[in-house]
Amino acid sequence: MFAPTTFFDAIYEYEDAEYVIFGAPFDNTSSFRAGSRWAPDRMREVAINFETYSPKYNLDMTDILVHDAGNSYVSVNIDETLEWIYEDAKQIVDDGKFPIMIGGEHSLSYAPVKACYDACDEKDDFAVLVLDAHFDLRDEFRGLKNNHACVSRHILENITKKYVSIGIRSGPQEEWEYARNEGVKFYSNDDVFDMGIKEVIKETMEYLDSDHIYLSLDMDAIDPAFCPGLGTPEPFGMTDREVREVLRAFAPKTIGFDVVEIAPEYDNGQSAILATKLMREFIFAREASKK
Repeated sequence: MFAPTTFFDAIYEYEDAEYVIFGAPFDNTSSFRAGSRWAPDRMREVAINFETYSPKYNLDMTDILVHDAGNSYVSVNIDETLEWIYEDAKQIVDDGKFPIMIGGEHSLSYAPVKACYDACDEKDDFAVLVLDAHFDLRDEFRGLKNNHACVSRHILENITKKYVSIGIRSGPQEEWEYARNEGVKFYSNDDVFDMGIKEVIKETMEYLDSDHIYLSLDMDAIDPAFCPGLGTPEPFGMTDREVREVLRAFAPKTIGFDVVEIAPEYDNGQSAILATKLMREFIFAREASKK
């Protein structure tokens, strides 16, 4: 099922864990800079940098039931890889655990989203929140249906229309037109700047009105000044603190989470450090909400 490797503070066995982290080292449909296949293990390497204690939440990571299952097996074929990741994520969910996927490219998010949806008893309440610079609303790209530029289109058409994306600032004219014509709810990064992140969070919370949210963080939602090691960096993005606010707000309502699209070869480790810190903030926030 998984190849062995681990975060240093994910100290619990699978059977005892509530949160299960797994890597998805695949980037074969990347359209600008490949390299996100290296992100899962780079995030593991930099995790040793952080103290296990969170003063905000008065929680220690070593007291939270987290297991690192290693990396899901992948192939050169995106369709086959999605099938394998789906089976891995579905097993985690069926075992009553919370899946956290670290990619890898954004095309992979479809598999754990589908796994969480299929396992959800309240499918009418199931929702997806995506933080992303790009719409990812193409029907296909470069001859591939499951290209990383298509993931949100397939979620909307095949899984749920209860969907919001935040941070959008890039896409061809047809994607902007598709979003408006189909009533896709999104906030551009200009919206985030003009409205303020707290108002965007408030409106998104009211729009989704769900306690069964899958949250997908494409790290290129963040401005490359904060996060330069990306496959498709796009200037004028969200700040790291704005993204942290979204994760903290929505973590209590989530049933699955992923972090994708870091290409760590294009910086000196800061993007992997930020992604790892945000993942930990998400876990702390969700765990604190249960107290």
